[in-house]
Amino acid sequence: VPALATERRLAQRLRECLEEERLLDGRYQLQRVPGGRVALPVLEEKLSQLCLPPEMPCELVRIQDPVPSRAARRRTPAQKLRDELRRLLGGTWSEELERDVPHAWQRHGDLVLLSEDSFKAAPWERLGSALWETVALALGARRVARRGRVMPDEMRTPSVTLLLGQHGWVEHVDNGIRYTFDVTKCMFSPGNITEKLRVASLPCSGEILVDLYAGIGYFTLPFLVHAGAAFVHACEWNSHAVEALHRTLVLNGVRDRCHIHAGDSRQLQLRDVADRVNLGLIPSSEEGWPVACRVLKKDTGGVLHIHHNVETPPSPTLVLPAERGSPEATGSGGEAQHPTEDGGKQILGARLRPEWQRWAEATATRIQGLLAELHGRLWHTSVLHIEAVKSYAPHVHHLVLDLECRPVLP
Repeated sequence: VPALATERRLAQRLRECLEEERLLDGRYQLQRVPGGRVALPVLEEKLSQLCLPPEMPCELVRIQDPVPSRAARRRTPAQKLRDELRRLLGGTWSEELERDVPHAWQRHGDLVLLSEDSFKAAPWERLGSALWETVALALGARRVARRGRVMPDEMRTPSVTLLLGQHGWVEHVDNGIRYTFDVTKCMFSPGNITEKLRVASLPCSGEILVDLYAGIGYFTLPFLVHAGAAFVHACEWNSHAVEALHRTLVLNGVRDRCHIHAGDSRQLQLRDVADRVNLGLIPSSEEGWPVACRVLKKDTGGVLHIHHNVETPPSPTLVLPAERGSPEATGSGGEAQHPTEDGGKQILGARLRPEWQRWAEATATRIQGLLAELHGRLWHTSVLHIEAVKSYAPHVHHLVLDLECRPVLP
């Protein structure tokens, strides 16, 4: 930031002069600089208005790492963002612009991803790159992107515009796992963190696993890094997600324990290989059930983790966490907050909804029939666990059914 450096005995007089003319930048402290001098931060956009008496000798310097003032350190990121935007716009600030400033955002490394309704009013467009540079500065980022509506295709392609920066590749760390992906081409759901943590704690040592909807590795990596799976077959048909998954496997040092099957998982040629199958697709993974039955080991069976959105009538006694990363789920600082590790389990333990149990039992019956038809003998299926991941919409809950499937021995 620009600052005026002068002798210590003149610093107080100079500060009073700058405050009177409203030229002092209150975000930063006075700082000592070489030569027994003191630097006072000034507003760069008002340097042209600077006119000091000749008896105040000083020089203009630039400080690369200024010390924030106490008041600045107390401000939340959202407050800092609004202060910087007011400073940028000057006297043109209005209630309309206030409503247009985001209250929440996602952070991925040095990139902040804004919500789709951010900065849509006409005055913002006239600011051009200065707006995005100000947003980045206020939020401590180098790149800025804005989310649009997810495209209505089978791959749920994100509509994300890069506003500041040269590329959209980012790195995100969850539970000690480093994910990398291009935000303009791949989805990332921080709301699934509770399920990723649960998957990481499962006893999978020595097991072969098939992940039918791997994406960028949301569940593939926890199975490999923390749960101890011996090998994972990861299926994904989005070429951008395949590239991200490959990079993520390399980043975490597990590339040799995973084979990526690029293409439609319904056409997967594997059979009789899996101790465990993950079906992490919502609103329904039903199209993958026949494939899951084919890849299970025919002589010993295994466990299916079946994701599904289940409609639940309203209940005054049950409150599930909203989709993490939404404005309603943010802290006071404005950045998207991750779910707690035990949030879903506590709620589930308090009340298992009848609709969830009926869905789980109906699914178990369907899977049992598919396995019997495929192998020509009886199978036994049992519900091990029903996990409530999050509420996805009013009265719609994302659930995961852990279903044990075993052939009946003659």
